This record gives sequence, C-alpha cells and structure tokens, in this order.
Amino acid sequence: MIKKKAETGLKKNPCVITTIVSTRMTAAIAAKHGVRMILTLTGFKFIGEQIAFLENENREAEFLFGFEESYGYLSGTYVRDKDAVNGSMLICEMAAYYKEKGLTLADRLEELYQEYGYFKNHLIDFTFEGSKGMEIMNQLMQRFREELPSRLIGRPILEVADYQKQERYFLNEDGQPSGSVCINLPKSDVIEVVLEGGSSFTVRPSGTEPKIKIYLSAKGQYSSRI
Repeated sequence: MIKKKAETGLKKNPCVITTIVSTRMTAAIAAKHGVRMILTLTGFKFIGEQIAFLENENREAEFLFGFEESYGYLSGTYVRDKDAVNGSMLICEMAAYYKEKGLTLADRLEELYQEYGYFKNHLIDFTFEGSKGMEIMNQLMQRFREELPSRLIGRPILEVADYQKQERYFLNEDGQPSGSVCINLPKSDVIEVVLEGGSSFTVRPSGTEPKIKIYLSAKGQYSSRI
C-alpha cells in the first residue's frame, strides 16, 4: 500500500500507526518512502486514539494506514476500530494492482523479503488459571525484570524497553547500560528485548485473559530456500 501511494503521490507528512508488538518490517518499508511510524500500546483502541489526535489538529489527511499484530487493519479515518471489510478490499486492490504487473501477492512478498530481509513473527502464550493466576504472572514479570541475562540464544542484548518504567535503555558489549531514553507512552506492564541483528521479543500479561503473552520477532537474511 505504501509503495502504491508513493507512486501516485503521498500526502504531506504521511504516517502509519501500529502497536509495539507488530512486525518491524513495516518500519523498514516506511523509512524508505519517508513515512512516519507512530507506535502505540497493544490494542486497536490506541490506534483509534492516535487518529483522533490527528483529527483534533486537522491533520487527519496524514493518516495512511493502521494495523496491529492480531490481524486488525484500517486505511481510513471513518471508524476507530479494525475493519475486516476494509481489509478485504485492500487485499483485492493489491491483488488487482500486482496482477497488472504480472505478479501475484506471493511474488510481491518474495520481493519484499529480498529487499528488506526476512521477517518472521510468532505469538506464544502461557495460561495461569485460578485465583492465584494473577499473582503468579506478576511474580514472573518481576523476576523477568530482575534476572534478565546479558545474552540470549547466543546473541547479546542491545536494548531493553520497560514500558512500566517508561524507559528504553541500551547495553554495551559487556552487557552494561550505556544510555537510555524516555518512552512517551502510558505506563504498561510490558518488557521488550532487542537482540543483536534486529530480532526481538516482547512479554506482557494479557489484558483480557489469564495469560502471559510473548511476541517473537525474528529478522534474517532473505533466502529462497526458506
């Protein structure tokens, strides 16, 4: 969608709104085309909130697209939630657009992997039922904050974002803090870890279920054998 809009002329200061657990591939595509990324906490309501902020400043024309990890899409400012009808139309539009160029959607995805690298996202969760479930999840999140190692899967940790503390801090080669920046989002019990090479994972308790969710995001070099 960004590529097609770029060919026909993007609005001034265009932006894409997504959540902190969604694919990082979009950020790479947006950067190439000069599109600003706005990150929100998990939940489409936060994407709708950002649209409202733009409208309040008469800047709604800047909104290009909104999406979240759990298959929610929106390309207009007419609603404040994910829209499956709109998403279906976008897929049809993409299929027709690339068919004219002799490509299928799978062909185009292969091209994106070749240009930006291979991105793979996966969600796993663990359920904690019963009256003690919340207590156990809170303890696990606290232990995770206190006992995070300097390396995981053989790779050094480069960044840790603690949305509860509203701080992202950076680590040097020895695993020692080398600086930090503030996170300009509401406090939330979420921890994000970024590894050398661009892979990352984010851990958070679910807001609607007795679960801890882990969002895995892997980045690698493209290979047609994958």
